[in-house]
Amino acid sequence: DLLPPPLPKKQLQRAESLPEQGPSQHCRGDPTPWAGSILYGIPPAHPRHEEGAPSSIPPWDRPSWGPKKPLTKSQSLGEPVAQSSPQKAPSPSPAELTFGMMDRELGQLLQPLEGPAGVCGVVLGCQAAALARLSARIQEELVGLEEWQQLLEAELAGKSWAALSILDWEPCCESRDAWYFRVGFTFEQTQLVFAAKVPKPGCASLGVQSSLGAHCSIQRLIGRFTDRLPWELVLPGIPGEQSQSRSGEEPARLATRPILQVLISPEVPYQTLAGFVKGSHGLHRTSPGHYERLACLLLLQVCMGLEHLRVQNVGQGDLCPENLLLVQCPCPPRSQQGKEASLSLPRLLISSFFKVKGKRRPCSTSQEQDWTEGLTAPPSLVADELNVGMLIYQILHVDISLENTLGFRSNRLPEIPSLSIYSTGLKRLAMLLLHRDPCKRVSVEQARSILQVLLWGPRQELFARSKKTLTLLRSWVEVKRALLLLKFAENSAGAGMSPSLEEWLCCQYFKEVTEHTLYQVTQALYA
Repeated sequence: DLLPPPLPKKQLQRAESLPEQGPSQHCRGDPTPWAGSILYGIPPAHPRHEEGAPSSIPPWDRPSWGPKKPLTKSQSLGEPVAQSSPQKAPSPSPAELTFGMMDRELGQLLQPLEGPAGVCGVVLGCQAAALARLSARIQEELVGLEEWQQLLEAELAGKSWAALSILDWEPCCESRDAWYFRVGFTFEQTQLVFAAKVPKPGCASLGVQSSLGAHCSIQRLIGRFTDRLPWELVLPGIPGEQSQSRSGEEPARLATRPILQVLISPEVPYQTLAGFVKGSHGLHRTSPGHYERLACLLLLQVCMGLEHLRVQNVGQGDLCPENLLLVQCPCPPRSQQGKEASLSLPRLLISSFFKVKGKRRPCSTSQEQDWTEGLTAPPSLVADELNVGMLIYQILHVDISLENTLGFRSNRLPEIPSLSIYSTGLKRLAMLLLHRDPCKRVSVEQARSILQVLLWGPRQELFARSKKTLTLLRSWVEVKRALLLLKFAENSAGAGMSPSLEEWLCCQYFKEVTEHTLYQVTQALYA
């Protein structure tokens, strides 16, 4: 019984493939070195072979036709690989660095650096990038994801009062130009609470408001419809509304209800700025420092909203405390847990708008003509700078009116009492905003920067022993930015609360501020 001769062994060639990442590359060896490379950044036991370098790859892993090179995305498995010199991967930028990055990639960035100065530049870049990412995350928590808003808009399209449940018959907030009612809407088996904005007679800016981009200080819209008002809704100030009963007269009341265009907003206001100021006399008297800090933060939100409107070529319709809405933030700050609600910072929303036609009026050469036009113009045409200056006095409970105090024959502004460390700065800002010569007034953008310096520095004592220079201001920004990130890290290891609105505003400041801006702002503020 002779056995047949053995078949010849067929030698298989390995196909060219994309380089694999992970333990599969080292399945023949001890897996321990690879595990160490994952946990501690230790290089793999068999590094990739470079041309001209001694090979440490075992013979069974080495292809017969020469060293293997990784394929690019444009190459298919069947195409020959061009024999060209290897190209070095681009070094990651500071914005791309993370704590979990492999040391091989980190080394590409560190190798060309020259001394501690280069490392310092990388660290500063990492801090700026981290602050920008942190600011974006906090903003998402405060105002919600844009994708979520788009889903709600699509779901509310074509809906009317029949799809909403009225949660309160009386308005939760009344501004100068609208009533706001809390309504419920079921979306994905979840009851959501929105605000239905019912405009008052003669007040309409709905078309302009629907075209505005998203911003933390601008009232957003996720739905609109035209329908007859339900008979349950109580409209304060309308003759006959309070005297009629809600029961037994539904048909008669429904027939007399007007057909109006209604807006749906995801933010539910609980009060106007006018109501907040009216009810805070006691807080201003007992805690002037805290109240005037709140005043700076509210004014800062107004300026940020006005800047956004200018980019959209939209003006505020009536920038008065009665048309500025206050909305509770998702959660109170850590430092205010258990304290009175009046001490927490609310979101401020601008809710009245009009479309700007043509360019804004430039600086007038005649002071008297400029003030005369300002005194006789309707509120929607008064310059933003004048409106913000007026708001400073109104929030600080100081009586002021353009007609009686700021006419061209008057030379002095009302006195703001010095009650806290913010009083002098607010008084200086009001004077700069209400300057008789419009060419010498600070802009809304400059007012925003001044308020940021009042809130987070640098304060005047920084220049008591050192001359104010760009180098000093740059060093101050870099140190404060690092300390801010450390503060967030320490807080995240504590109670685990979400960052507050004030912390987001602080992030916005240190994310964008430069030493050149600080030099100009401190010159105007501390002159």
